Amino acid sequence: MTGERRIGLLTLVLAAASVCAAQETRRTVTNPSPNPKDDTKPNSSSVPDAYALIGRFDRIVVIRLKARTNLLAGIAKVVQEQHIQNGVFLSGIGSLRGYEVHSVANRDLPTQDTIVKNPTQPADLVSVNGYVINGRVHAHMTLATPDKVIAGHMEAGNEVYTYAIVTVGVMNGTNLDKIDDKGYR
Repeated sequence: MTGERRIGLLTLVLAAASVCAAQETRRTVTNPSPNPKDDTKPNSSSVPDAYALIGRFDRIVVIRLKARTNLLAGIAKVVQEQHIQNGVFLSGIGSLRGYEVHSVANRDLPTQDTIVKNPTQPADLVSVNGYVINGRVHAHMTLATPDKVIAGHMEAGNEVYTYAIVTVGVMNGTNLDKIDDKGYR
């Protein structure tokens, strides 16, 4: 085998190896409402186009997660321990060993989500926002890798790299019941 041919073969092998090393996966799932008829119902005139909820922060809770902790599970654990029923995520920073997010993938009900996951791509956690609603975490996040920015709903496949800090403004006296109910329209 000539030297030129060996270099070509080596280049091909390295290119194939780099493609095999890429771990990002994408899948799309459909999420019908608990009552599928809700996905076809029209908007109700009894539900305002926009409305305000007035509340006050009872306290601010700063959550710190150590290396190799599951981001979403760690947040949910502290929310439960701190008896946070309703709140708003004010900030979030840190780094992750890999990521998993989902974002909307269609324009008509029932909703479809595309889940993007890469357990081997480290990323900076640039921001966390969203709500705690009746003790349930509904968090979104923005991430940065050397090649791109990724944003969406926080999923379970996010492992902390160095640390993560997430701040929650607790609003337990405010009723956020329908704030993220896609059927309330």
